[in-house]
Amino acid sequence: MILSIESSCDDSSIAITRIEDAKLLFHKKISQELEHSVYGGVVPELAARLHAKALPDILQECEPYFKSLRAVAVTNEPGLSVTLVEGVSMAKAISISLDIPLLGINHLKGHIYSLFIDNPKVTFPLGVLLVSGGHTQILHVKSYDEIEVLATTLDDSFGESFDKVAKMLGLGYPGGPIIEKYAQNGDENKFTFTVPMQGPKLAFSYSGLKNQVRLAIEEQNELTQESMSNICASFQRVATEHLLQKLKRIFKTKSFDDFAIVGGASANKYLRGKIEKLCQMHNINLHVAKMEFCSDNAAMIGRCAIEAFHNKRFVDINDISVSPRTNF
Repeated sequence: MILSIESSCDDSSIAITRIEDAKLLFHKKISQELEHSVYGGVVPELAARLHAKALPDILQECEPYFKSLRAVAVTNEPGLSVTLVEGVSMAKAISISLDIPLLGINHLKGHIYSLFIDNPKVTFPLGVLLVSGGHTQILHVKSYDEIEVLATTLDDSFGESFDKVAKMLGLGYPGGPIIEKYAQNGDENKFTFTVPMQGPKLAFSYSGLKNQVRLAIEEQNELTQESMSNICASFQRVATEHLLQKLKRIFKTKSFDDFAIVGGASANKYLRGKIEKLCQMHNINLHVAKMEFCSDNAAMIGRCAIEAFHNKRFVDINDISVSPRTNF
């Protein structure tokens, strides 16, 4: 079995995954949303302190599996440096005390492998839309090692823009589920926000759209439930259309039999519905992770670690480092 640790942002999580058949045997996650909600976003130093408390508590529940462990895996990139260090420090201690090898796992690869939790088989090649609080990318995944970035954001991510709009409206954190809920009761055509970067460049930008929303909020004499719902619905429509326009261009030049949406923001049902229709138009099979595995979690790190284990991607405890950014 492999014990995996995830601490890249504000979720403390540990999982146990069986190597032979990718069966998830144990998984627990402690969210920090309540502690960070008063600040309207993640406070890195606070997150690190909370990881230092939560991770050892979860690890105690894993003790019955210790004798069966063949490796320990940990997210070491990308993420918040101060929170990544908490997970890596624990992984090093486990590696030494149990005399088992260490695997450093890329968090974004983990999101891709969230599609295959409890499944020993993988579906490659695969087109992937990765949307989360920190990343917005379209990827062409050919194998564990061969990942081509087709498009990425130049500033804010899809998920981050939802968080910031929610904060501007005083609706709390995390913003994604809140905006989606308000949008269900709103008129998505009430505000004529423009879709960013409609030219041929394959890239995303959400800073301009975020500013359009800010100006619309300032123009309201009073923010009523109706006006907030309309703003949320209009913003969600345009934010999603921005993704769809770039995907349509990519689908004209690249042929995919399989396509997937992964990352925390992939839980957005409006987004899922729009991309499902687009994939149907192009006869593409759409894959999505289970809702419980869309956001950051150690189960996806464990599933990715199985591939790393088979490929013998072990790292020395003195060589593993953390990085806030990553390159495939």
